[in-house]
Amino acid sequence: PNPPALVSAYIEITPFDPVKYEIDKVTGYLRVDRPQVTSSQPPTLYGFIPRTYCGEHVAALMPGAQKGDGDPLDICVISERPITHAEVILTARVVGCLKMLDSGDADDKIVAVLERDAFWGELSDISELPEGLVNRLSHYFSTYKMIPGQESRMHLVGRVGAEEAQTLVRAAMQDYNEAFGGPV
Repeated sequence: PNPPALVSAYIEITPFDPVKYEIDKVTGYLRVDRPQVTSSQPPTLYGFIPRTYCGEHVAALMPGAQKGDGDPLDICVISERPITHAEVILTARVVGCLKMLDSGDADDKIVAVLERDAFWGELSDISELPEGLVNRLSHYFSTYKMIPGQESRMHLVGRVGAEEAQTLVRAAMQDYNEAFGGPV
């Protein structure tokens, strides 16, 4: 609705589901990507920001990134009320980002709050969230692709506040427009 501060988020996974789903890029349907191998479940709603793409502009914002991961920009949305259904679109305010590398590719996780949420809705920056929640998100994304007995390919580089996260959203929108057409 007002990117990069207020964005639409398509939710693929809820905190209540131990299966990782992903939109199939060919059909547009939600498909099972993989059951979670570990006991870790996402601590928030998880999905992506439509009309974004992690390409060269996103990679340029991540020191050491070989490229963007070639997917839409990931987003975690915090809500006081349990939203138990995936495959929904909601409006969220960008408050920060977990800067992540996946085998050398930029794979950042935008952190947002549900717009008009009675409890979290007024937050404007990741620094206002409880440290325990941010640590839980960091741990989940550092381990959710882990295969027992192997080292994680996901690495948390750091976290940034709302302003830098919004710059990342702009870069992902630019990557999308350059790759798939649209205003540049």
